[in-house]
Amino acid sequence: MAQKSDRPGAASPGSPPFPNNIKDSAQQIWLAGLGAFNKAQEEGSKVFDALVQEGLTIQRKTQATAEEKLSEATHKVSSMASELSNRATGQWDKLETIFEDRVAKAMHRLGVHSAKEVHALAARVEELSKALEKLSAKPAARAATSKRATAGSAAKKPAAKRKTSRKTA
Repeated sequence: MAQKSDRPGAASPGSPPFPNNIKDSAQQIWLAGLGAFNKAQEEGSKVFDALVQEGLTIQRKTQATAEEKLSEATHKVSSMASELSNRATGQWDKLETIFEDRVAKAMHRLGVHSAKEVHALAARVEELSKALEKLSAKPAARAATSKRATAGSAAKKPAAKRKTSRKTA
């Protein structure tokens, strides 16, 4: 008779060889792992390139969105600054008007004439000066004509005296 072996995994004469199956399975697992590793290396670079492209696309979209939001914020801040400037200008104009009115009232109380009154007075003085020049020019012209007339008659009178004086001499 045949002796039984005490080794576990030893095959009996009628059963399939168990250790060969394990060895074959281990060999297949090893080869599958190598194939997966090789595939991962090949596909890894493709996947990496695809991820880089996707990252660039996302970056461009994000950058465009950020620029759009920045543009909107800039526009809002600009319009707010313009509005505040307009309000400040309006308030400044009101303050300036109030100040001018108060200064004008104080100057009026002190008896200081306004610029409008001074200009009107200067215009009136100019008119009076022109009228005075006209009036002073008329008497001078009259005096000149009367002097000419007097000089003419005086010139004639001595001539007459000369005639008389010649007769006596």
